[in-house]
Amino acid sequence: MKKQILFLASACAASMVFAAGSVVRVEGSGGRFGLTFNGKPYFILGAGGGASKERLAASGGNSFRTWGADRLKSDLDEAKKYGLTVMAGHWLGHAEHGFDYTDSAAVANTEREVLERVRKFKDHPALLCWALGNEMEMNNPHRPEMWRFIDQLAAKVKEIDPNHPVCTVIAELPKNNTDDIATYIKNLDFIGINSYGGCPSIGERWRAAGMKLPYVVTEYGARGSWEGPKDALGTPLEPTSTEKGEIFRESYKKGIESEKGKMCLGSYAFTWGWKVESTPTWHGMFLPDMSELASVQSVMECWGRKVKNRSPEIGRIEADRISAKGGETISAKVSAKDPDGDKITWKWTLLSDTGDYDTIGLGLPMPEGWDDAIVSGQGTPSVTVKLPGGGVYQLYAYCFDGKGNAAYANIPLHGEGPEPKRALKPVPVPFPVYKDGAPRKWYVSGYMGNTGALKVDEGCGDTPHSGDTCMKISYNAKDNWAGIFWQDPPNDWGQKAGGANLSNASMLVFWARGEKGGEKVSFFMGGLKDTKFRDTATAKLENIVLKKTWTRYRIPLDGQDLSTIKTGFGFNLGGQGEPFTFYLDDIVYTGD
Repeated sequence: MKKQILFLASACAASMVFAAGSVVRVEGSGGRFGLTFNGKPYFILGAGGGASKERLAASGGNSFRTWGADRLKSDLDEAKKYGLTVMAGHWLGHAEHGFDYTDSAAVANTEREVLERVRKFKDHPALLCWALGNEMEMNNPHRPEMWRFIDQLAAKVKEIDPNHPVCTVIAELPKNNTDDIATYIKNLDFIGINSYGGCPSIGERWRAAGMKLPYVVTEYGARGSWEGPKDALGTPLEPTSTEKGEIFRESYKKGIESEKGKMCLGSYAFTWGWKVESTPTWHGMFLPDMSELASVQSVMECWGRKVKNRSPEIGRIEADRISAKGGETISAKVSAKDPDGDKITWKWTLLSDTGDYDTIGLGLPMPEGWDDAIVSGQGTPSVTVKLPGGGVYQLYAYCFDGKGNAAYANIPLHGEGPEPKRALKPVPVPFPVYKDGAPRKWYVSGYMGNTGALKVDEGCGDTPHSGDTCMKISYNAKDNWAGIFWQDPPNDWGQKAGGANLSNASMLVFWARGEKGGEKVSFFMGGLKDTKFRDTATAKLENIVLKKTWTRYRIPLDGQDLSTIKTGFGFNLGGQGEPFTFYLDDIVYTGD
């Protein structure tokens, strides 16, 4: 029945749209603005994230945002299917990834790629607008050059496509952001603003800064881990799912809906789906099994939809203490009720803390779970938990109503003494590093050398070896060198535990091809030595001359200690007299 309702709702939405080649305008002046879509008023009721777009439409949403254009055709086609529109993002380089806005070659290549995409997709009927990058200003040592490039690029995009507005996206409203916008921006139609704890006051602060352009709240949701309280030992305290529902509602009512017809053109809730960022639950609006949380239902009501069955309401976990020696127990309890009187079931779990509250956007691996830590009370609102050892943990209480809805609360617990030594269990093979539809263990994050010249597209649809996508790597320099480590955890060079036990593997297999043929690249696995947490093996293929057609390569691993592999894959390359591009696909550890 629920699937039928979703289908009918999304089918109705789809029937409302579209004429071929949408025309979108920002109209108004003097602090009163609005969007029109094919001549009709259009206030963005959007979300960003990878969960079902059919469900987004059925929930009352009318748009979704992308941060990059890796899957733009399929995103636009899916949006059209369900009567949605797309804020199409073009990912622009970040300083922390080595991109330099004073590098004329790198900037020119970025411009070429953006304009090619605009030409290709400008007439798609589900296109709402273009977004040039996301938060590139953060920690950027070349802000004037960056802002000038964005403004010039916006002008060129609008020359090619006069029918869709263009924006860029910033992180909040520090004075240097608003000052730079006032100084450098002439050609953008509006500004996208990512705002969490500050969203309720965003309109007031925007006007106080003297801004003349309208804005879209391009990310809003639970306050960030950097914005809220911490426990006595310095670990951020995450709001409960019930509290997050109220935060979403307040943000929408005060910072978005009340600004409609003034400076705000709409918004995108974050994140429509699930991801590990700060914790496994901090920003997700759903659980991994797609159980619906209060944040989803809050935005549904803000979008004008009635919620027929509500999520349980949960309080904060109360513990008799927040720290104990490894092996000692802590008692914890929590209360919850269901607004519809549905029976609640309980599930508790203890996870290692991610230890990473600074990696934003990339996503993190799922932290280790300690299944035997709940020594009594599982399935009830009160438990006793035994800490595995030293370190920081997150104790979670989940409750479910049996109707597809859930709630959770979590609390950090601190173990005293040595960290538990727990050998990684061997994973089954084949075990993927990169393959369509496969879970991710290692992340493309360990950039080396001339990183500003490297560009990686992990969702390239240009004739993959198998599936829908492959990985495209471009080196936009004639000389110097560069490389990448696939890391677990991301951005870690051996200071944190991680990796996989690949003792069942005897071979690393991957497919590669050059764009022209003749490109020379070296490939490897492992490589971390003399660090707190190291790779127990390393192997490589050096100076491989790639063919233009897909070719299978193998790195033998026989006789190696594969008990901890933190660097699942990697490559390095040298300048070859001109920029070049190559492709990778189906990177898998096997027992062959």
